Amino acid sequence: MTAAATWVHRLVFVIVGAGLVSVVLALLRFGSAGLFTLALAAPVFDERWIAPWYAVPAIEEVGVPVGAATLRADLYRPRNPRAAVLLVHGLSPAGKRHPQLVRLARVFTRQGFMVMVPHFDGLAMFRLSGQEIDEIKAALAELRRRSAAVAVAGFSFGAGPALVAAAETDGLAWVGSFGGYADLRNVIVYLTSGVHMFQHHRYAGRVEEYNRWKLAALLTPFVQDEPDRERLARIASRGLANPSSDIGPLVAELGPNGRAVMNLVGSRQEDLTRQLLDRLSPVARAELARLSPIAVVPRLRARLLIAHGADDDSIPFTESLRLAEAAGPRARVVVLETFHHTGPGGVSTALYRRVADGAALLLLADEMLRTR
Repeated sequence: MTAAATWVHRLVFVIVGAGLVSVVLALLRFGSAGLFTLALAAPVFDERWIAPWYAVPAIEEVGVPVGAATLRADLYRPRNPRAAVLLVHGLSPAGKRHPQLVRLARVFTRQGFMVMVPHFDGLAMFRLSGQEIDEIKAALAELRRRSAAVAVAGFSFGAGPALVAAAETDGLAWVGSFGGYADLRNVIVYLTSGVHMFQHHRYAGRVEEYNRWKLAALLTPFVQDEPDRERLARIASRGLANPSSDIGPLVAELGPNGRAVMNLVGSRQEDLTRQLLDRLSPVARAELARLSPIAVVPRLRARLLIAHGADDDSIPFTESLRLAEAAGPRARVVVLETFHHTGPGGVSTALYRRVADGAALLLLADEMLRTR
């Protein structure tokens, strides 16, 4: 394959797989079909290069033992795998079958990667319990039995446990954090007050009120009192389904542990949020710390590839800067001016910023496609 074909092939990987440079595509007036038309017209692109993109990867559902339980996962198999990658989804009811994740898995497969995409029940229910760390470690161990070169990429709130698990796994080719976090306490401050910081810079953003219900669900497993945990789960479920739901009767029934969480979820001031975090039970504070990868990222020996949208309304981009700072020279971080949490932002973004983001993503994709 010529150098030109390699670079365009990788550009297609970013465009079709991650969906992250669709803004740049709109700018250049290309769709995926238009790009393939150009590729077919160019002499360097013969059928040997095009054929893999039309092949449908083999997919099977596998079970990964995790103690006495079994983690369900989709395994995408290329004909001749050269490496393997584990994809960890974020807070999404669709879990391993989220359309964007399926698309990304297929494109990785067409690049010669065996891809495992587990379904994490907790994350699918908008919860973090810490069990995800053990599940990810088990999935990585299973992939290492199948491939000599293994990588892992975590998305959104799934990136935290993925990084913690990666720090406890030797020999990974690279680790990816996309829209992830360093410290859950900082994320909670951001979700409730809009405030986030990095070094001597302080930022104040808009609070997305719907995210408060996500936060309530996220904190539910940390409530020790079982009746309060069940009530809080119902409150979060109602809020996520209909933010205008009347939750007053359920809130009135909460005990001290449940009220502490609801007070935290309802806070609108940075200082108050930090005070309420300190008033959570010792167990809850310990779990928040265990699920925060900032303390273990310095132990990573693999390359750490990080991307974050500057307009992310769920996890602030400063969390990715903090991860990169903690990891040191092994980290490569890009903050994308034209993206929010799940993809491209508004079309009014300046042209040069879209081009710059597309170039940054292209280089990051090139890093992912390398195996060492």
